[in-house]
Amino acid sequence: MMDRAERTADFHRLLSEESCSSDVSSDSCEYYQTEIFGLLPSSQAHRRAHADAVTHDPAESSGSWDPSVPLRALPVCLQAKRDIRERQHLQRRSIGNWDSWRRSQQTTRRRLKEHVGGALSGLLPWRHTLHKIEGQFGVGVKAYFVFLRYLLCLNLLYCVIIAGSVLTPTLVNRSSDDQKTKQPTLDYKDIFVGSGVLENSPVFHSFYTRGSWVDFECLNSPLLFLLGMISVLFLSIIMVVRRTVVGYKHSWLTGNRFSSNLSYKVFCGWDFSVQDSQAASLKQNFIRNELKMDLEEQKFHERVQRRSLRLWVRLIFLRVFLNFLVLVLLGSAFALIYYSIVLSQKKGLHKTLNLMLEYLPPITMATVNYILPYIFSKVSEFEDYSLTIQLNLTLIRSIFLKLASLGIYLFSLIHSDPSACGENAFGKEMYKLTVFNFLECFFNAFFVAYPRTFLVERFPSSSLAQMLGKKEFEIPFNVLDLVNSQTVTWVGVFYCPLLPAISAVRLMTLFYLKKFTVVRCCVPAQRMFRTASSSVLFHFMLLLGLSMSVVTLVVNINRFGPGGCGPFKDTTVLNVTSVCVKTLPDPVQNTISYISSEAFAFALILAEVVILTSYVSRGRANRKAIERLKDMLVMCSSDKRFLVKQHSTITRRQLRTR
Repeated sequence: MMDRAERTADFHRLLSEESCSSDVSSDSCEYYQTEIFGLLPSSQAHRRAHADAVTHDPAESSGSWDPSVPLRALPVCLQAKRDIRERQHLQRRSIGNWDSWRRSQQTTRRRLKEHVGGALSGLLPWRHTLHKIEGQFGVGVKAYFVFLRYLLCLNLLYCVIIAGSVLTPTLVNRSSDDQKTKQPTLDYKDIFVGSGVLENSPVFHSFYTRGSWVDFECLNSPLLFLLGMISVLFLSIIMVVRRTVVGYKHSWLTGNRFSSNLSYKVFCGWDFSVQDSQAASLKQNFIRNELKMDLEEQKFHERVQRRSLRLWVRLIFLRVFLNFLVLVLLGSAFALIYYSIVLSQKKGLHKTLNLMLEYLPPITMATVNYILPYIFSKVSEFEDYSLTIQLNLTLIRSIFLKLASLGIYLFSLIHSDPSACGENAFGKEMYKLTVFNFLECFFNAFFVAYPRTFLVERFPSSSLAQMLGKKEFEIPFNVLDLVNSQTVTWVGVFYCPLLPAISAVRLMTLFYLKKFTVVRCCVPAQRMFRTASSSVLFHFMLLLGLSMSVVTLVVNINRFGPGGCGPFKDTTVLNVTSVCVKTLPDPVQNTISYISSEAFAFALILAEVVILTSYVSRGRANRKAIERLKDMLVMCSSDKRFLVKQHSTITRRQLRTR
């Protein structure tokens, strides 16, 4: 039995000392048993490297494998897999029952994780719809709908947290206290403004008062409310940072240093599993647009290299002027938003006029955010940048416009005179922004996009219809709208706890509105959108919106003191937590005091530095592995050239002998 094991180990040895002096390799494949294989440059380099490995550590030269990896995933031939299985049986007899049981449990857990992951991916909504959208309009449009679905799942998770920690204890307290008050009738204005019945409902902050049923020092409604909101924000930070890091990793892997060349796209870009004629046409368009984009970028770089000094000076002055024009447009937009906020504080004579005045700031912000990004897109074309830089520059300007507009609106709300229930007033403003975002999407779908499509299809020969045409689905601007609405949800969740539920309903409806707009009213883009180039920018903007919401929450907590409404009516957030901490045992108090001290902060920073250092080291190791793989590809090409030379030499010899 031991002789057989040794023979098996020798068979799986990559290279031995005897193989260096032999022209026949130990591999079992028929191609490798030829004499010319030993003359290949890659084979000789491979032999020298492994001969050095055998000299230094003979134990590592034997065949090894990862037991957690299934045999079907190993890149070896069938005979090698059989030998590995035999070695596994031998090792199970020698390692003992405990290690054998532990390895089998690892394999079972891995397979269970794979099955659960597949089942969960199958439960995701709109799976087949997304495949259809990808087949007709490309990967970029699908990425928008995937991002929308991600935000929907995130808001549904917020709803579960708020229902368990905020809504349920308050409903239990109210049912135990038997607080029955006469509710006013529902008016159409209440739905758009959040007044009347909605103001005294679970939608807003004032509903969540401190009850008598759950009223302990460390278990009461204010603490549960604060715990739920902190959980929502903490979960948001984890999810957004994780998605941003993953997007950065993918963009780095698909960046310029790992971009595929034209020959790869021509000879290896086709998917042979495509059977439908329409899908084949879409695939051809995708490859053609990719080649066109690459050729345009190469043409742009050649044009940049041919620029003279005079053209460079003229272009620099033009870019300075256009950037000054962009700053003027941004300043005008911010001034217009500020004056609309001042005008909205005036009251008219009729309730319909009051409703229009209250919605004047959202209307102004939506109009500015709709018009200026298109102007920025046209301005970037005159700046003579590459296509990728034009897109990113337009996105950066649009990001600054949207976040600054929302920041001005929040600044005006924070510095306004607080009313009797300022928490509800702030929540109403976020509620109005959420409702207006939905109305804007509905109006854009049925009163802008569909009439334009109807005019093109009904009167195809009209000059106006030909000038309008069907529009393309602009992915960057639509993603920016999603990020802006999610930022509003994060800002207002503390003062409007059911705002994530309203946002979830809005996103679910928005999915079908955008699907109708894409399928019925849009045409596939002529230039395919590269999702990896700007996905990091999208998620970084989402992270900026989350940071803005956290800052706004901290400022508002210090702004609203005792005497307001809601769970912190007679106290403040800090007083509620300090009273609970004082009732805890001394060891727990000392632990909390240590966690909030500078010593713990220093230890936490040190741990973060160690973790980041480990990740940086792993990244360097991965880069070295990638470089080795690239060297292997170079050796493969040298093997091909060597074989071609040998073939031509043999052919010439045969011709000479004849």
